Amino acid sequence: MSDIDTVRAYYEALAARDFERILAVVDESCVITQDERLPWGGRHVGHDGLATFGLTLTSTIASQVTHEALFEADGDVIQVGRTKGTVVATGVPFDIAEVHRWTIRDGKAVAAHFSIDTPAMLEALSKEA
Repeated sequence: MSDIDTVRAYYEALAARDFERILAVVDESCVITQDERLPWGGRHVGHDGLATFGLTLTSTIASQVTHEALFEADGDVIQVGRTKGTVVATGVPFDIAEVHRWTIRDGKAVAAHFSIDTPAMLEALSKEA
């Protein structure tokens, strides 16, 4: 499986909510990072960190990631797209640009950095329904 296939498998498992498959393509020591200003942001390590990240994210927003591009660059896999959904607490909708950078080793994700338009997400999170 190519590095792009590994990342594609992660997103497919995520869409299917297949947590066993997610854990199968994410290394036990994986480091996940995102802007710490976001409720789910910061630095998350390992499968426990992945679970904390995912639970905090899904309890805050309900969203789907769409892929506009998925390619290799500088030894990593880059995914460019949008995250579209609603804020769980208020129902406020959002449609925000995002870029994910994945480092894959031996068929597993060892690092992922998720970048979004943080000011736009913070605005959506602060709006009243």
